[in-house]
Amino acid sequence: MSSISLVVIAFNEAEKIERCLKSAMNVVDEMIVVDSGSTDGTVAICERLGARVFHQPFLGYIEQKNFAASLAASEYILSLDADEALSQHLVIWLEQARQSGLTYDAYVFNRLNNYCGSWIKHGDYYPDKKLRLWRKEKGYWGGENPHDKVIALPGTTVARIKHDILHWSFASRPEHKAQMIRFSEIAARAMHEKGKRVGAAKPFLSAAWAFVNGFILKAGFLDGINGFHIAVMNAFYSFRKYTLLRSCY
Repeated sequence: MSSISLVVIAFNEAEKIERCLKSAMNVVDEMIVVDSGSTDGTVAICERLGARVFHQPFLGYIEQKNFAASLAASEYILSLDADEALSQHLVIWLEQARQSGLTYDAYVFNRLNNYCGSWIKHGDYYPDKKLRLWRKEKGYWGGENPHDKVIALPGTTVARIKHDILHWSFASRPEHKAQMIRFSEIAARAMHEKGKRVGAAKPFLSAAWAFVNGFILKAGFLDGINGFHIAVMNAFYSFRKYTLLRSCY
């Protein structure tokens, strides 16, 4: 039997985190939540559900998640965001795999995104593969803020499991745009700090590619008006990120 720690970082997630924790509580050995100063009852909900809550001012997405992972006591880490939950099929698979013993070092799952009340099945939003379960000593959070990802160490064995993590991404288009504005600023700053520079054409070329790739090549058009808005917002994010890098940092 394999031991698993669920690890979540949170800030004012009272409306979502109960669903997240309840989806995994029966297939993990412990639940760890690192809170960065919530004022909305998030901590009380987590404690009521049996999670170990740690308090840490926000360090950045990558840094906060690595800190949270360092607190896990189990052999494996299962990482979820507060607005995510395990699907029922994934819960069943995980319970069976846990009981028989996990045989790979890391596992990649699909992520199914809910956008404005609809599940998105194409484009950049699906299958949206994520490595979210790994042997503690075999991976760490890396990437570039705000787009963190788990980096598997050389020699790590990885399996792809075709069950879904459910993700409630945006309830409205204004909420989506607001996050793209915030994320573009974080991304531009992170690129600048790493010494990255781009030419004048980069914002336009990147935005055009983002739209064509998501809406046409990845068949985002099959998700109708929501697929169109997702592709437009991805193009907007890309354009703004590189424009900010050129002009503001």
